[in-house]
Amino acid sequence: MGTSLTKKAHWQAATLTIAGALARLLPHPPNFTPVGAMSLFAGAKMAGWQGYFLPLAVMLVTDPILSAIHGFPAFSELTPVIYASFLINVWIGQRFLSRSAGPVRILLLTSVCSLKFFLMTNFAVWAFGDGTLYAHTWAGLMACYTLAIPFLGRTLMGDLLFSALLFGLYEFSKKRLQDQEKFPTREN
Repeated sequence: MGTSLTKKAHWQAATLTIAGALARLLPHPPNFTPVGAMSLFAGAKMAGWQGYFLPLAVMLVTDPILSAIHGFPAFSELTPVIYASFLINVWIGQRFLSRSAGPVRILLLTSVCSLKFFLMTNFAVWAFGDGTLYAHTWAGLMACYTLAIPFLGRTLMGDLLFSALLFGLYEFSKKRLQDQEKFPTREN
């Protein structure tokens, strides 16, 4: 890819990342959001610190908006765990998808990210709770995970759908940019 094409592809990746994150403001079933996929995509397609900064910045902006809309606190003791999980998605994207991002690899890593989010956030729900909802025992932890299984399904389905959209749209637009560079028209 030429330098101007690389810059255009970078801006397309940033635009898709922001669009994916802002889509969380649309009505959706619980945990069926683009954030996990957006974080994985940002890691795969954005260089260095930008891959970490953009998802984090968008979360910091949209969390208070969602709080105002739905009437729950913008930030809680779970927020650092949630954000850390998404930053790990960025790392996974940078480490395992930045050079090779075939459909099978994206599917597998998206699934890993969904499961990791489920394990991290539900462990935090159990650990930070006061023990009345889930006892601070092995049985309490297992109860927490068991009751959260429906959320795992929605998380996985949302992450798979939004990963397909983000990575697919990126590849489609990148191919169009490459075609325009090979076969310029008067409008280019």
